[in-house]
Amino acid sequence: MRDSSSHRRTSHTRTTRRAAAVALVGVSALIAAAVQSGAATAAPEKAPSAAGKVIPGAESVKLTPAQRAELIRAADASKAATAKDLGLGAKEKLVVRDVLKDGDGTVHTRYERTYDGLPVLGGDLVVESTKTDATASVVKASRAAVEPATTTAKLPAAKAETQALAAAKAEDAKSPDVNRAPRKVIWAASGTPTLAYETVVGGFQHDGTPQELHVITDAATGEKLYEWEAIETGTGNTVYSGTVDLTSTQSGSTFNLTDGARGSHKTYNLNRGTSGTGTLFSGADDIWGNGSASNLESAAADAHYGAALTWDYYKNVHGRSGIRGDGVGAYSRVHYGNNYVNAFWSDSCFCMTYGDGSGNANPLTSIDVAAHEMTHGLTSNTAGLNYSGESGGLNEATSDIFGSTVEFYAANSSDVGDYLIGEEININGDGTPLRYMDKPSRDGASKDSWYSGLGSIDVHYSSGPANHFFYLLSEGSGTKTINGVSYDSPTADGLPVTGIGRDKAEKIWFRALTTKFTSTTNYAAARTGTLAATGELYGTTSAEYKAVQDAWAGVAVGARSDGGGGGGGTSFENTADVAIPDNGAAVTSSVTVSGRTGNAPSNLQVAVDITHTYIGDLQVQLVAPDGTAYTLKGYNTGGSADNINTTYTVNASSEVANGAWQLRVQDNAARDTGRINGWKLTFP
Repeated sequence: MRDSSSHRRTSHTRTTRRAAAVALVGVSALIAAAVQSGAATAAPEKAPSAAGKVIPGAESVKLTPAQRAELIRAADASKAATAKDLGLGAKEKLVVRDVLKDGDGTVHTRYERTYDGLPVLGGDLVVESTKTDATASVVKASRAAVEPATTTAKLPAAKAETQALAAAKAEDAKSPDVNRAPRKVIWAASGTPTLAYETVVGGFQHDGTPQELHVITDAATGEKLYEWEAIETGTGNTVYSGTVDLTSTQSGSTFNLTDGARGSHKTYNLNRGTSGTGTLFSGADDIWGNGSASNLESAAADAHYGAALTWDYYKNVHGRSGIRGDGVGAYSRVHYGNNYVNAFWSDSCFCMTYGDGSGNANPLTSIDVAAHEMTHGLTSNTAGLNYSGESGGLNEATSDIFGSTVEFYAANSSDVGDYLIGEEININGDGTPLRYMDKPSRDGASKDSWYSGLGSIDVHYSSGPANHFFYLLSEGSGTKTINGVSYDSPTADGLPVTGIGRDKAEKIWFRALTTKFTSTTNYAAARTGTLAATGELYGTTSAEYKAVQDAWAGVAVGARSDGGGGGGGTSFENTADVAIPDNGAAVTSSVTVSGRTGNAPSNLQVAVDITHTYIGDLQVQLVAPDGTAYTLKGYNTGGSADNINTTYTVNASSEVANGAWQLRVQDNAARDTGRINGWKLTFP
């Protein structure tokens, strides 16, 4: 018997396919409030790069699995010293999860945390150290000290289990059952670290997707603190990509879909089943499929090809060997369920799974869908963005972003690169894609720009502003045609954005994801993280750095590079300090607008500068002259970050412009004080 890698090419005739349902859509958002993060540490000032080139030594190097393993071993050996250096308590310990190394010797080590032996959910952090082993900066998912009042539960575990099952039933789950019994954890992702139970409920979601619903229950009061769904939704004669090369393995006279060149990735046939791995695709020849969805091998060819492309993209563009960085391939399962119109990633099997669509006629195995699902695995093994609220939107956007960039990387004439998601699988039945990155709202549900309630909607729609940001950063605003596809991208402030090119934008997002983002990163922290990444790659005085600022302002996150909330216009400002009492009454700061005609604009810019520890305690509102209040930041959002220095966009078009406007701030919990340093209204 012998094993060998084989490459082969087959013929294919492309046909038109239609689908009538929705793929990569997932379940409804599970919770109204987002878990927010503290801001990432800003990058040190570096000299701007020449001609827009990356600063020498700034990029992460390509690590072999053995090199990565050695760095992890070294980090593990010194984790006690690192914990001491970070000022962690005696009961806190670090667990090494991932590591990257830059060309200049800087090492980025990602840790989980435990307290008295219990996992700290929301305790993850990234430590950046120099080549001399000095800690340069730290990004934390939660900045609150991990000092729970107790580690002794008052609530019986059975109560937490009952609550978790009720949460699953509320989402119309099918056959919900406890997949993992309640375990004690410290919940630190959304406020004061608290002893809690984490219960995982299995079964199936309402649409037939497997369920891994995590429910967090306060171990003292029984209050449900949070919940999220861990299942993340998203040759060869292929169905969508034409005739392509596949890597298979020959054993004796039999070929099978095992890619020995890419971590032994395997592609299995579930044959309409919904559990297990199914059967590895194999045959007497090295020809897979005939291009028709009715041939079971065709979808397998698509999935195998998509996984290979995604592996090559991350290795060749970003220097990562496999989505865990350890050289081990995930695996793919096709033909899941019956008429199943979705695809998903699961950490528990470390695999991608694809349904065949409505009528089992439209397998969800196009390039961007395959890369989208595989990228969920990357995110899980790096930033670990919680799959709910704003962090969930960023999680989904990351998969869309790299789904698109892998498609461009593939340079496949049958499925050209574009900023459309799911355009090949025709899930709407009318030739339109699932999502649009240039103007997300074109799908009828996604949001073009950030607003204060964004975290309360489905993560597939709250992903819109980040998708839009990436498009603006890559290509800029306005109308253009790329690879035959027409785009017309607006901005929240009505001002133009000049793109820096996709090659630079993808490097910035990948670096932010792997070295700056944490499980609780929200949109404000994503802006901070991408700016930090850009500063390290191109310098903080570079055109690229300014473009990142402008692209975020284009989706209503932060100010423009010129310092304005909309880059110009007429501003009215109050710079007087106003003390914010601890857990006290609301305070206000006023500006009087005069000389305007008519109503305020739909993109009124509100720049806020507040000093306050633990901003999750604050509610910040803009109050119009007639008393109407617009919430800029709600209570119990923002997590444990310190200070607010950002610009919000408010649709105030129903308000008369002239008159006294107020910024109203209230601290709703004890132990923290602060002040309003000033604020500014800008009429673009």
